[in-house]
Amino acid sequence: MIRRARRAFAVVALVAAAACATEVPQQTLPELTYGHLSPLALGVGAVEVTSEYAAPMAAPHVEHLFPTPPEKALRQWATDRLKAAGGPGVARFVIKDARVTETALAHDEGVKGAFTKEASERYDAAVEAVVEIIDGDGKSRGHASARATRSRTVREDVSMNERDRIRFELIEALMKDFDAEIENNIRTYLAKTLQ
Repeated sequence: MIRRARRAFAVVALVAAAACATEVPQQTLPELTYGHLSPLALGVGAVEVTSEYAAPMAAPHVEHLFPTPPEKALRQWATDRLKAAGGPGVARFVIKDARVTETALAHDEGVKGAFTKEASERYDAAVEAVVEIIDGDGKSRGHASARATRSRTVREDVSMNERDRIRFELIEALMKDFDAEIENNIRTYLAKTLQ
C-alpha cells in the first residue's frame, strides 16, 4: 500500500514538474501600421521625424517593455501618414511625449481578496507630438499638435502572453485617439499646406 502511494506520488510529482517546464509559445502580435489610412499630403519637400522624448528605462516607466512602445508607434504613424507632396521647406514631426507608467494597485487583504482575482497594476500611457511646417528660410509657417492618454488595469492572474496583448491593445487604442486628434488639427491649422 505504501509502495503504491509512493509511486502515485512520484508520478504526480513528475507530471507536475513536466507541466511547469512546458514553455508557453510566444504569441505573435501584429505590427501597428497606418498605411491603410489616407496619407496627409503636405506641400513641402521633405518630412523629418525627430523625438525629444528620452525613455527613462526605469520604474515606474515601462514603455520599453511593450511589444510596440509608444515612440515606435508615433514614428510609424508619421512615416505612414505624412507625405511630402513637393514645395519649399520641410514638415517636422516632433515627438514630445511617449510614456507608459505602471502603478501597483492595492489588494483586498481580507477573506474576499483571497477568493477573487483583482487588478494588480494600472498602465497610464500618454503620447504627444507636433507637426511644424518650416519654410525655406527656416521660419515656421504653422503647426498642429495632439495629445492622447489612456489607462488600463491588469489582473493579477494574467499570463505573459495576455499581458503583452493588453499592452498592445492599450497602445493601439491610444494611437487611434492620437490619429483622430492630430488629423483634425492638421486639417484645421495647416489647411493651407495640405494638398
